[in-house]
Amino acid sequence: MSARKVLADIKRDLEPFVGDKIRLRANRGRKKVIEKTGVLESTYPNIFVIRLEEKQVERRVTFSYADILTDAVQLTVFRGDEDINIKSRSC
Repeated sequence: MSARKVLADIKRDLEPFVGDKIRLRANRGRKKVIEKTGVLESTYPNIFVIRLEEKQVERRVTFSYADILTDAVQLTVFRGDEDINIKSRSC
């Protein structure tokens, strides 16, 4: 399976969750891990955007689909009573 197809599959898996509340866990290197809650705002061909609401500031952060593939970013979607983990499909 080509890398492009895997990244396209991740994008396709994320698209139905645009506008939903998600929990983001991102590994920023050197033992720095951030855990935030936000909304999946939009998906683009190479990146996706998450809107974070921190204290009184609204922030947008972007990640690439490769971040999900390499487990640098883990997403959990809150839908009703269930939590859905977005995982990459390994090659």
